[in-house]
Amino acid sequence: MADEHVSVVFKVYCLTVMTVVAATYTVALRYTRISPSELYFSTTAVCLTEVIKLILSLGMLSKETGSPVRLKNALVEHVLCSPKELLKLSVPSIVYAVQNNMAFLALSNLDAAVYQLTYQLKIPCTALCTVLMLKRSLSRLQWFSVFMLCGGVTLVQWKPAEATKVQIEQNPFLGFVAIAIAVICSGFAGVYFEKVLKSSDTSLWVRNIQMYLSGIVVTLIGVFITDGEKVLEKGFFFGYTPWVCFVVFLASVGGLYTSVVVKYTDNIMKGFSAAAAIILSTVASVVMFGLQITVSFASGALLVCVSIYLYGLPKQDTSKLSREDTDKELKRRLITV
Repeated sequence: MADEHVSVVFKVYCLTVMTVVAATYTVALRYTRISPSELYFSTTAVCLTEVIKLILSLGMLSKETGSPVRLKNALVEHVLCSPKELLKLSVPSIVYAVQNNMAFLALSNLDAAVYQLTYQLKIPCTALCTVLMLKRSLSRLQWFSVFMLCGGVTLVQWKPAEATKVQIEQNPFLGFVAIAIAVICSGFAGVYFEKVLKSSDTSLWVRNIQMYLSGIVVTLIGVFITDGEKVLEKGFFFGYTPWVCFVVFLASVGGLYTSVVVKYTDNIMKGFSAAAAIILSTVASVVMFGLQITVSFASGALLVCVSIYLYGLPKQDTSKLSREDTDKELKRRLITV
């Protein structure tokens, strides 16, 4: 009973952390993009996030290997002597870099709650990539939930809720386009990375290090292509406030933490986490940004939350059911004879 109690407590802990990180990151990022202080360069924040993720992954690999010598051997074998693997992991690095930059652009033009809801389009995008790249199948209920989710997002975007406390000029269409690009990137990169992980027995932390090394190079190039002159003039950390540092921290730790704790939860719990994050983001947007809830927004939000729950329900084992039906039919025939 004690072990079972600990297991339940740990799952609730995982669920709570996942929910709070997702909701807080979205709201905090939105706040930093509309605050009256001088605006920081989002490309530098994305690059800094990759650097911190690399440092954290090195720490986790050090703990996994157990000694400095083993850590050195692992890095030499899988990083210095594996240029092909680095090249392979550069694909999701580039895609994730685009996705993260699109998130900043989207939250510069859309409310946090609207973003959180619309970003759930990553579920059908990931489902499609899973079917095409990993040759998996979806149940009828999952396909139904995908279409329900798309309907819910359409309602949310049909007449976007307005935030009365936001005084800066925004372009909702540009924000939606940025989210569309981000969800496509999220779906493809996530499935691609999963395929790479399952193609060998290489440690998750080694794969993360390979990806983040490429990510740092890619995002640095992005910094100097997009904001190069301004960064050289004003500095890499121009416009950074405690809130911006907090956003970078959440982006760095949140992704790594979620990837670790997700294995201790099931799809239903992840669905509840996403729905709870949507609710928290909406409440925070009403309080902080003066978001006005409309009927179409509320209806769309409800559809999205229900569809996430339905999508996460476990598949029914039809093969087992068919065997049971066959056994019952045989017994019935024997009784009749």
